Amino acid sequence: MNKNEFIDRVADLSGMTKADAGRAVDAVFDAITETLKKGDDVRLVGFGTFSAAKRAARDGRNPRTGETIKIPASIQPKFSAGKGLKDALN
Repeated sequence: MNKNEFIDRVADLSGMTKADAGRAVDAVFDAITETLKKGDDVRLVGFGTFSAAKRAARDGRNPRTGETIKIPASIQPKFSAGKGLKDALN
């Protein structure tokens, strides 16, 4: 499912227009992104938790040449599924 299909599904389930559903989906994504940028977690009970994890700088290796390269420190988004989501899939 891509973003447009997701927006269509949200519009169908909520009774919103596709334009309103698109704005709502974009607002949710923006809110999650802004919260993670601040260093906070987003906990959606029954669905899961979005968080940001820091990765330290490290040495890597170019698989083509074998040359050692420096990989800079970064912050990576993480998602941990909640019990409700896990139960719904099993």
